[in-house]
Amino acid sequence: MTNQVDLFKALSNEVRLDILRWLKDPETHFNKPTAHLATNLSEKGGICVGDIQEKANLSQSTVSQYLAMLQKVGLLESERHGKWTYYRRNEEKIQELATYLKGEL
Repeated sequence: MTNQVDLFKALSNEVRLDILRWLKDPETHFNKPTAHLATNLSEKGGICVGDIQEKANLSQSTVSQYLAMLQKVGLLESERHGKWTYYRRNEEKIQELATYLKGEL
């Protein structure tokens, strides 16, 4: 597992937690038809950075930093499609974290 301190640092921001929650159920939180192009991406789908930025109501650079931090600790995966990058949750890593919390704390 990634360094637990880094994981908890990534989770210590309300907007980063919101992003993880939004990506858990993207159809509910991103009602744009272009937000998650599962047919053009891998079967896992994803949400465009611009749509996440719009929902977070923050600058693109701030949202990009938040997404990079969540990806660095393994909680998010990204996929490039043309000039856009799409993000989705890494459910396997999130499950590892849940198991760690349940067993260790």
